[in-house]
Amino acid sequence: MDDERQNAPLGQSGGFRIACSAIIERDGAFLLARRRDIGWWNLPGGGLEPGETVEQGVAREVREEVGVDIRIVRLVGVYSKPQKREVVLTFLCALADNQATPTISDEVSEVGWFSADALPNDTLPKHRQRVLDAALGQPEAILRAQTTPTEDDQRLSG
Repeated sequence: MDDERQNAPLGQSGGFRIACSAIIERDGAFLLARRRDIGWWNLPGGGLEPGETVEQGVAREVREEVGVDIRIVRLVGVYSKPQKREVVLTFLCALADNQATPTISDEVSEVGWFSADALPNDTLPKHRQRVLDAALGQPEAILRAQTTPTEDDQRLSG
């Protein structure tokens, strides 16, 4: 790869964003957070910041969005989103303190626990797929391309 592409900022030629999401499970239910900006249910998570490890990034995102500490149980899957130049590492997690209560934040208007077979209708489709993948319980990580445009996922396109 030439130096220009290798050193390109994220979102430009050759740059990919690395993100992570947490599937927090407790007693067979999964934690979802309703996003304030679009109103859809999703998994806590987001892009890694410079200098962060994946573990630090997912822990920070969960603390920022739902106010709890987690421990990673296993990698659920690696989700390629080529249309957004993004790769998302999704982890099955548990609350670090099982008595902790998730809270709302600037990014989240509501939190709730749902079984895999009773996720809200307005759960982001890519996040729904990740929860269903986690519910399979398989020990090896899933590799999955999630190629639908965001607009289609949110049924916003014409």
